[in-house]
Amino acid sequence: MIKSMTGFAAVAREDDLATLAVTIRAVNHRYLDLQLRIPQSLSGIESDVRALVAKRIARGRVELSLTLQLRQTPEIEVEFNDQFGRALEAAIEQARVRGLVTGALTPGDLLRLPQALSIRERPVAENGALLEMLASEAQQLVDRAITELDTMRSREGDHLRSDLDRRRAGVADLVERIAVAAEQGRAAMEQRLIERVNELRTILQADETLVAQEIARTAARSDISEETARFRGHIAHWTALADSEEPCGRKLDFLLQEMNREVNTMGSKADGLRVSELIIAAKAELEKMREQVQNAE
Repeated sequence: MIKSMTGFAAVAREDDLATLAVTIRAVNHRYLDLQLRIPQSLSGIESDVRALVAKRIARGRVELSLTLQLRQTPEIEVEFNDQFGRALEAAIEQARVRGLVTGALTPGDLLRLPQALSIRERPVAENGALLEMLASEAQQLVDRAITELDTMRSREGDHLRSDLDRRRAGVADLVERIAVAAEQGRAAMEQRLIERVNELRTILQADETLVAQEIARTAARSDISEETARFRGHIAHWTALADSEEPCGRKLDFLLQEMNREVNTMGSKADGLRVSELIIAAKAELEKMREQVQNAE
């Protein structure tokens, strides 16, 4: 299956407790390069998120951002500084013995002493039940974002395959035309050699069998039937890879290198009118295909 490596998805979920949002974007890369931005309070799900991405995406630079905004009113904690209280009590008792103060401390007295009480919001990290629920919802949201990203990549991949299939058919046709032109060139060269040998017979004496063998060997050097057969095999293999369920971008890239090597060999061996022109056209199409394959997963 041909999928594009590029894509984008953004999903969000909100309720009375919190708002969760996931943004994910993917671009071309030789391997899977995953960049995560997750709130510290949800850092415990990082390994699960990485596993979710790796399960669905084989190649590409993927940037995934998860944000959390709490809507719930934070719990307040009030803590009495016991050590300060004991020291304060001892000091007041000494003052009372000396007749400097009378009566007992009131709550208002404590509130006027900033060292006596500490008031703070309870961190989300300390609310285990809420964190567990948010972590579960965050993973579901990430999975949904990956699904939307995958849908976009598949849609882009369909357009990519249409273009590659058209170019593949064009290259296959060019190679068939090269084979025909090369065979005509081989036959013409063999005929030229025979005519030249016949001209030289009046001057030189030579063994007819050896001459015929040499002509056949010379003509065989321009035979590209093996290269043509291998190229046809590569075309068939291309179709099988594109139809499979596995990501095939790197395999198609390797296959294009092999196709290009076969066309280069054809160009160095084949002789005939228009062979060079057809070889150049085939190599140009293969280069365009290779550029496109760089976008395939």
